[in-house]
Amino acid sequence: MAERAQVTSVEAIAAFRSNLIVYLAKARGAVDEISGEVLRARRWLEDDRQRHWKQELRIRGRKLEEARNELSTAQLSNLKTGSSLHLAAVQRAERAVREAEAKLIVIKKWDRDLENKSEPLLKQTNQLHNFLTTEMPGAVEQLGQIVALLEAYADVHPAPGGRRPEGEHA
Repeated sequence: MAERAQVTSVEAIAAFRSNLIVYLAKARGAVDEISGEVLRARRWLEDDRQRHWKQELRIRGRKLEEARNELSTAQLSNLKTGSSLHLAAVQRAERAVREAEAKLIVIKKWDRDLENKSEPLLKQTNQLHNFLTTEMPGAVEQLGQIVALLEAYADVHPAPGGRRPEGEHA
């Protein structure tokens, strides 16, 4: 067994540890941002867009009802020219209601699709986040201990003549 370890650069290990700390901070931020963006997209679809189109459907439904009432009134009054205008208004209102219903169906489909496609990926993202926040700090700590041990070893066992060999640093 050798009398001394052949460590050529403790600074390289310390630099790696420092770079790992920076990487972990950036990686955790990126993973958090991904989760946040998916959550914001879900909320936008579920809360904002669905609420908007449900409200639009109610408004357009009321306008359709008003147009139908006006058509009935015009038909009872025997206004032939007025009836055709009122009929066109009813048809426009019906198209508007169908459009709002279609938009609501699409929004609900997007919401389901987003959840179904993002859930497995978010699960993996959460696993990565847990790894970055629970296990990697332990690795950083171990690297710190290794650096401290190697520096202590280098200080205890100087090279013959009181000098460290070329390329070996504390």
